[in-house]
Amino acid sequence: MAKAKKPKLAVWKFASCSGCQLSLLDCEDELLAIAETLEIAYFPKASSAVKKGPYDLSLVEGSITTPHDAHRIHEVRKVSKTLVTIGACATAGGIQALRNFKDVKDFISTVYVSPQFIQVLDKSTPIADHVFVDFELRGCPIDKHQLLEVVNAFLNKRKPIVPPYSVCMECKRRGIICVMVAYGTPCLGPVTQTGCGALCPSYHRGCYGCFGPQEKSNTSSLAKWWKTLNVSEDNLVRAFRGFNAWADSFRKESEVHEK
Repeated sequence: MAKAKKPKLAVWKFASCSGCQLSLLDCEDELLAIAETLEIAYFPKASSAVKKGPYDLSLVEGSITTPHDAHRIHEVRKVSKTLVTIGACATAGGIQALRNFKDVKDFISTVYVSPQFIQVLDKSTPIADHVFVDFELRGCPIDKHQLLEVVNAFLNKRKPIVPPYSVCMECKRRGIICVMVAYGTPCLGPVTQTGCGALCPSYHRGCYGCFGPQEKSNTSSLAKWWKTLNVSEDNLVRAFRGFNAWADSFRKESEVHEK
């Protein structure tokens, strides 16, 4: 009896630091288990061996920042039966989306000796702004356990189970004292989706919003609370313009406080 063909996995990179791909490589033993159930057909970060598509599952890291990117993502979508974006760059434009709030031409002329050779879009945008995305996995970088859950869900033809609640819920579950209440430390935890295990609050630091805004996050209420902690308007803008600056609720809240 002939063996059933393994589903083909492809991992793609656009504008990013490759940290989310490294999270996949960091799976180590689990990656070996993945290789037993999936054929890793395209993953330049891990192997130079390439097998042609179509691919059953594509993991896409990075934002769209150049005309070439904008064209290539459509090609990736065509050869991908299921497309999952991984990380803040792919789901919210990434830290490079900070340029979206200014005129990118000013940066190019300042940084590059020969700006005429730079071909770049005015904005850094998430993958979902360009093609249909089957699932978005957030984080800067993504959590490897959540990534394994997404792969497991794909293999078992079900929806991934990724917690939708805020970092505050994770703090309560772990018995971590609220840094805002106890120490007066500004923290984005109330408006940020969990995924990191409340890493920063566990070290008495405020959350930086690495996993992006929680669904229906009340950013205006949090901003008012921060003002009672003597946080300036400029620092409120900086707080919401981090790894997920172009995510809708973070973007809108930062613009409210921009002079």
